Amino acid sequence: MDHTRKPAFAGSFYPERAGVLQSQIDDMLAASRTDIASRPPKVLIAPHAGYVYSGPIAASAYARLAPHCAQIRRVLLLGPAHRAPVLGLALPASDAFLTPLGTVRIDTEAAKLAQRLPSVVVDEAAHAIEHALEVHLPFLQTVLDEFGLLPFAVGDASADEVAQVLDALWGGDETLIVISSDLSHHLPYERACAVDAFTAETVVRMGGPIDHEQACGATPINGLLVAARRRGLEPVLLDLRNSGDTAGDRSRVVGYAAFAFYEPHRN
Repeated sequence: MDHTRKPAFAGSFYPERAGVLQSQIDDMLAASRTDIASRPPKVLIAPHAGYVYSGPIAASAYARLAPHCAQIRRVLLLGPAHRAPVLGLALPASDAFLTPLGTVRIDTEAAKLAQRLPSVVVDEAAHAIEHALEVHLPFLQTVLDEFGLLPFAVGDASADEVAQVLDALWGGDETLIVISSDLSHHLPYERACAVDAFTAETVVRMGGPIDHEQACGATPINGLLVAARRRGLEPVLLDLRNSGDTAGDRSRVVGYAAFAFYEPHRN
């Protein structure tokens, strides 16, 4: 039986026509392809709002994958559960996710490994109408060759539980980790700039923890920071803007940032 999750936000958060969507992503990536590192990032943090608002910021992260598209074969995608209560980290029951650009298969073997952890559950409802993961898929489909997906809707979990999941699935150069998060929500422009700059500085120095007023994806970010500190990752801020800079008014804005984390150079 086919267990494919159909797109829930095509036509609202991003275009539903494949050609229009592909053209928009290509244009955003082309505008971001500067200062591309020679080594692949192990982790990206990127936002998940409608593309008109946060797409260019997300593109600044995904553009870093272009030289390494063939070696990345698995993507761990973690984002906050916005619309359904989740205890722990929820995998979908689906075996594939569909977007206007095609089908992304779930890495079922890695999912079985993840389900051995006490914080991991299977909950299709947590994924059915969740935008925080879906909006990243067209970018991943564009910048990578064939890959398997392991999507987690993160709910009521500790940073250590998130870090445990990351550690169990860390892998090597074939595995990319993507954390989906926006920053502050509905603050006036100047206040948002100050709050988001402080949050970005905290992430870059791998401090924290940060809270959910600073980032809706605070839980997966905090878990990442636990794992990143242990492994000596090197974070880089790629872009920091808000909806007042892209497509919205400045009375109440949402903040967006993109980061790349690199593993230390091997001798």
